[in-house]
Amino acid sequence: MQSIFDFSEKALHCADRDELLHLTHEAWRLAGDEGLNFESTNNVQEIELVRFPDRPHLLPPREMPKRKFHTPEGLAAFFHAIAHVEFVAIYLAWDIIYRFRHLPEEFYRDWLRVADEEAQHFSLLQGKLQTFGVNYGDLPAHSGLWDLAQYTADDLLMRLALVPRNMEAHGLDVTPPLIEKFKQLDDENAVQILTRILTDEVGHVALGSKWFKWLCAEQNLDSERTFQSQLLNYYTKKGGGLKGNFNREMRLAAGFSESELTWLTQQSH
Repeated sequence: MQSIFDFSEKALHCADRDELLHLTHEAWRLAGDEGLNFESTNNVQEIELVRFPDRPHLLPPREMPKRKFHTPEGLAAFFHAIAHVEFVAIYLAWDIIYRFRHLPEEFYRDWLRVADEEAQHFSLLQGKLQTFGVNYGDLPAHSGLWDLAQYTADDLLMRLALVPRNMEAHGLDVTPPLIEKFKQLDDENAVQILTRILTDEVGHVALGSKWFKWLCAEQNLDSERTFQSQLLNYYTKKGGGLKGNFNREMRLAAGFSESELTWLTQQSH
């Protein structure tokens, strides 16, 4: 029986896109067939050793070229950017499995499902890109997505607060207006892809909420106050701040409380 941690190590260190997708789908298949072992045996390598494909070329967010949304080039760049988010999200799901050990088996099964769904999202977006004559990696992408993983490499509570309950939750706020834009453009394929991603992402953020609250309970911490302090500490150190216009309905479905949403609204600008 193969170990989920062997799969995660291979996924994070192979630097081959197709191999990453294959490993992810194969691990999820084995998990459904009760063919995975969830006991930790191998040592955890430093996060700096995680390897990504050579392409796309990564740039700081401020150096990304600006393109107009309503041009073919702009649409290709938009879908390339979303594909990059989903591709890195596969790494994020594998990394939370790989880096944090001796947790309930359910934890690893949950995040393996996330990895598999992110891989499905990426494949849908890769197909969309090809309608513009573009493949993933042909355009630059911004380098900020993996920074949070590195920042939280030694702290699972922080990882859950800042990645699924902050970065990924922001997708719940911005995706519905994008779906409306593509409805106006009569791009039904784009609407279907983004709707599928949005539906799954509600579940992913909900898993972040579930395990964040579980870990807080294990450590006798108040989950709402701990979430607030994690975000405040991060933005105090890194600068910037919370972006507003929160989708209350979807965030509530993803495990946020009314009081958390009230606090987030007060902190946003």
